[in-house]
Amino acid sequence: MPRAKKRSGKGGQQGNVQPFSDEDASIETLSHCSSLSERTSAAEEAGETEEMAEEDFQYKLKVYIDSTVDKSAKTRQGALDGLKTAMATKILYDFISERRMTITDGIERCLKKGKGVEQSAAASLACLLCIQLGSGIESEEVFKSLKPVFKTILNDGTANIQARQACATSLGLCTLVAEDDIMDVYATMECFESLFTRSYIREDGSRPSVSPPVTQLHTNALLSWALLLTICTGSHIRAIAQKHLAKLPRLLENDDVNMRIAAGETIALLFELIRDVEPEFDLDEWEPLCEKLNALATDCNKHRAKTDKRKQRSVFRDVLKAVEDGDFQSETIRFGTERMLIDSWVRKRTYDAFREFVGSGMNYHLQANEFIRDVFELGPPMLIDSATLKAMKSSRLERHLYNAAAFKARTKARNKCRDKRVDVGEF
Repeated sequence: MPRAKKRSGKGGQQGNVQPFSDEDASIETLSHCSSLSERTSAAEEAGETEEMAEEDFQYKLKVYIDSTVDKSAKTRQGALDGLKTAMATKILYDFISERRMTITDGIERCLKKGKGVEQSAAASLACLLCIQLGSGIESEEVFKSLKPVFKTILNDGTANIQARQACATSLGLCTLVAEDDIMDVYATMECFESLFTRSYIREDGSRPSVSPPVTQLHTNALLSWALLLTICTGSHIRAIAQKHLAKLPRLLENDDVNMRIAAGETIALLFELIRDVEPEFDLDEWEPLCEKLNALATDCNKHRAKTDKRKQRSVFRDVLKAVEDGDFQSETIRFGTERMLIDSWVRKRTYDAFREFVGSGMNYHLQANEFIRDVFELGPPMLIDSATLKAMKSSRLERHLYNAAAFKARTKARNKCRDKRVDVGEF
């Protein structure tokens, strides 16, 4: 509808300008209502789109769950990978808790019937399932079904080595999350000991004949054993220190850099734990151990790769400080608006274990996963509304614009001084 035209006011007719009419008012009102309606409609559409996306996502998850028992190995592998990605990047407790036993059955079937890669994916998915469910009756039920399968594969010398490696890592974390009996924790630790102690240099100085894949299995077993050390009682820590602290340094002579590093970090962890229990603890073979650690911290052997030597020297400088002085090189992890301090070997081993499965989704889980936040004593998840996030983003934008303007002004000022047309005599 066309608006009423205003008179130009020329020729002395300024006082005859037509006032704002009822028709104009109604049009203005309609315009406001239309704008409000459009915004409301856009918000509703956004909500519907988000709801549809969530429905599609859940439908895909259901297809993945059903596909874990498919006849095709390729289909099962794809389903396992899809579920792993979803659980690593989103909190799915409500969806998963209703279907946990169905997912567990699929994992168990893949562990028993699958081959190396499929078994590895299934073992990893078991850990992610426990991380999603947290510490409680639900994850305990899952673990009770899978623990015998893990141990059977782990202890079977004829099983696929890749599957055994994955089971060594997954059994450790699942035990940490879901085991409800400390005596069962100790039994699992003995299972790990029976593996990594086979890589010990013998007392006569001879080296065991172990292939690289088996060495990796022993390394995984050692790291899982170290992870479970973090939840042992003081009396058990004393017993383990007496039994293993004099023998663990034999692993420092291993040809594999990952085994040497795992052994060094485990020694540092065990020293930290035993000193918490017995502040005056002393080791009989103190000087030989420090000499070994110092040699690894300054290793210059030409036959070793540069990257291996660099990585090893960095780790063993920290290990030496831990053994000699009880120090730890702390690290700050930033996620969202929060920060977490990794200030001990116990905290580092725990963080590294979770990150191995969650990967790039670790920061998200630190923000939103109640179980992981409880493990690291971060308190309940912080709820940040969209307005706060928008304000944070605006402040960053403002800082960027301010810095850009300051840079531009500074450049102009400097260019004036650099201009060839400026007379040098003026300065």
